[in-house]
Amino acid sequence: MEALNSGSGAYDLIVVGGGPAGAAAAITAARHGFAVLLLERGQFPRQKVCGEFVSAESLALLQSLLPEGTDELLGKAPRIRHGRLFVDGHVIRTSIEPAAVSISRFDLDHALWQAAIRTGVVARLQTSVQTIEGRGPFRVGTSAGSFETRTVLNATGRWSNLNRGGEAQDARGNKWLGVKAHFAEELPAPSVDLYFFEGGYCGVQPAWLLRESTETRVSRVNVCAMVRADVASSLSEVFAQHPALRERSQQWQPLMEAVSTSPLVFRDPEPLHEEVFQAGDAAGFVDPFVGDGISLALRSGATAAQHIVGYLRDEVTREVAGLRYAQTYRQTLLPIFRNSAKLRRLFRLPRVMRIPIVQVLEQVPSLASYLVRSTR
Repeated sequence: MEALNSGSGAYDLIVVGGGPAGAAAAITAARHGFAVLLLERGQFPRQKVCGEFVSAESLALLQSLLPEGTDELLGKAPRIRHGRLFVDGHVIRTSIEPAAVSISRFDLDHALWQAAIRTGVVARLQTSVQTIEGRGPFRVGTSAGSFETRTVLNATGRWSNLNRGGEAQDARGNKWLGVKAHFAEELPAPSVDLYFFEGGYCGVQPAWLLRESTETRVSRVNVCAMVRADVASSLSEVFAQHPALRERSQQWQPLMEAVSTSPLVFRDPEPLHEEVFQAGDAAGFVDPFVGDGISLALRSGATAAQHIVGYLRDEVTREVAGLRYAQTYRQTLLPIFRNSAKLRRLFRLPRVMRIPIVQVLEQVPSLASYLVRSTR
């Protein structure tokens, strides 16, 4: 079937949410010649609570989504070849091969948004979606009016009016929040460092901003924490929870106002909800400490769009496209959620049980690296 005329107010696909998952889906569908509307309630560029870690498994996909001439974003991004986990006075070292990269969400989201526009996507900022009605065609009600579409993809993140309800607390009744900021640090270690403490953890890795001029460029680190709300609500309170982190942070100078998000919503992954495709955190929230949230967003968005394209070409029904996407998601992405949950539970064991495991991982780096690879 030919793509609908985007000037008519009707689209083949409407993507809600302009982050990595939404942009990846929009670009993928538009490259097949379909009319795509991409809606984002915020503005770009912007800071987001994120570890800003992109694993090697998704670098080729990210590069394919960006147009020629944007190689600087990936070419100058810091390479992350090592990981260090600071737990109970021990340091677990892991290798990260192939190397990951550190890309700020400030640059990444803006670059993907511009790439979508260059691909032919109709993109609207500061447009909130209020309703999704129908079962195909759908009518999407927004703050800028209503639009008709053959199908919809929800990439609005963990918490929006389009997502089914999740638990704002974990199985133990704890509420969690995320907080992040960039700091100046002289000679940052070329690794992603995770500091674990009772009630949370904090990740630190080299960072940079594409738009920062050479004259004003400084060495910076991205600091991002996930913490129980009763333990800390600010980064200064987070730093106080871990001796090594507290000592390291004393030399830092803030480069931006901290941003936070709460509550972190826990629910089982759901790639399809009431005939609406879902990608990124809208489909499932992976514990950030594994550092693969951006990669999962890119992969799920592109994968969803590939199945949607089959429907838009009239090769399969929308129902079949949805079922196939859900199956692919379960086979390729769901194991990451399961393995991440298992690894996270390991670090939440009582200290007397955790210490022997930590000692083994410290003494056998290859085992630690294997566990990290299982979350990719």
